[in-house]
Amino acid sequence: MRIAVRVLSWLAFLTAPLVHAQVSAPPSPLDSARARAIDNFISSELVRQQIPGIALGIYSRGTILLAKGYGQANVELGVPVRPETVFQSGSIGKQFVSAAIMMLVEEGKISLDDSITKYFPAAPATWNPILIKNLLSHTSGLSEYETPDRTGPGGPFYLRLDFTEDELAKKIEAMPLEGAPGSNWAYRNTNYVLLGIIIHKVSGMFYGDVLKELIFKPLGMTSTQIISEADIVRNRASGYELHNGQLKNQSWVSQTFDSTADGALYFNVLDLAKWDASLYTTQLLKKSSLDRIWTIYPLNDGKYNPAGYGFGWFIGEQKHHKRIEHSGSWQGFTAQISRYPDDSLTIAVLTNLDEAHSNPALIAHVVAGLVIPQLTPTLAAIPDNDPAIAEDLSGVLDEITAGNIPHLRLTHEFTPVMTPQLLGAIRNQLAAFWPGGTLTLVKREPGPNGPQVSTFRLRKGNDANLIIFSVGSGGKTASFALATDREFEE
Repeated sequence: MRIAVRVLSWLAFLTAPLVHAQVSAPPSPLDSARARAIDNFISSELVRQQIPGIALGIYSRGTILLAKGYGQANVELGVPVRPETVFQSGSIGKQFVSAAIMMLVEEGKISLDDSITKYFPAAPATWNPILIKNLLSHTSGLSEYETPDRTGPGGPFYLRLDFTEDELAKKIEAMPLEGAPGSNWAYRNTNYVLLGIIIHKVSGMFYGDVLKELIFKPLGMTSTQIISEADIVRNRASGYELHNGQLKNQSWVSQTFDSTADGALYFNVLDLAKWDASLYTTQLLKKSSLDRIWTIYPLNDGKYNPAGYGFGWFIGEQKHHKRIEHSGSWQGFTAQISRYPDDSLTIAVLTNLDEAHSNPALIAHVVAGLVIPQLTPTLAAIPDNDPAIAEDLSGVLDEITAGNIPHLRLTHEFTPVMTPQLLGAIRNQLAAFWPGGTLTLVKREPGPNGPQVSTFRLRKGNDANLIIFSVGSGGKTASFALATDREFEE
């Protein structure tokens, strides 16, 4: 539900201070060559990713450079996507919740340092150290309510049943903590469900109504609202899922889970332009509040959290340009908003295909490069100034393909990740490439905990895969993952 990012914790956004490239403003309006390149790319991704429809918004400080639909909003009726087409937000909705919380902070109605037991007095004592800012930054230590066993039939959060906010809170209170608050970062939708309930307790209004009154109405976001399958919603797209290559309608869930604060909005690319424009101003929030939202939240040890997460946004970079973004998915929809504030550029991508089969983040990042070439996220060969890493990787590949899995030397942190089942699957995938394949470095960047993370293209004949690899202390493998080869990085 409302998944945020396609990234493992050890391969998250950079947490070191960013070194920014020279700022370049996007052309306004887009020239015909850029517009044609964007059309061609989006059209190719519709086919490659088998996405029924895409809405694309390109903005410069809220001014629309391009708002366009591609493909179909409703496959059964053959309705095309238009700029007005309404999609679901998924976790992009979290940024509106974080803004509402900060507005309440500015009004003195809530404090970021409040223990959440102030609002949930019946919660266990282990909740006492959990602060509002821990919920906003996903550092609460709470476990995820949206797991298959918890949301399936018989589970406490069965998605086809309705619950009151009090019932949801009690069910969450009954779940065990995963760790001490502030000690680790873990993306948990649970955090924002609770924030929505807290907004209700503080304001006396359902959180969706608070968003409407504080954000949507002032900005003129007339197509943005809480999801409702009962309401008549003009220009609403249908969501789809792929099952064994066959397109199916989205799975049904109850109104409860279509209205929680972890990401359950309708919006379109026209409304997102108004939202983007407001973020360059103090119309909704003071600059200090916006700065707090877009500051990577530190853990208890004082180090930035490894995901580069602020309050409802990921803070990172693309080709040394600052990038603030979030993705989302829910009920056969995915979405991505990527802001490049130093370049006065924002890209919004909305699709009506499930998260397992669509990648709006890749589309947004590539489109940014088609608007401003310095942002182009290519995965082309680059010089390798540390060939020892490739030598280490070659040795790891030798061990895996030879079946010498016990001989692999893994760091303590990575050992539980690399299960025998996963290693077996990797061995099967590598059989077509190693031995005899060639390794070419296409990306290298600092990892969240120190070691360089390298991306290599492993090619043999006409086939290729990507390998993401890093070496930790004592020369042990700190990360290893296979990915489908592609021209662009995500």
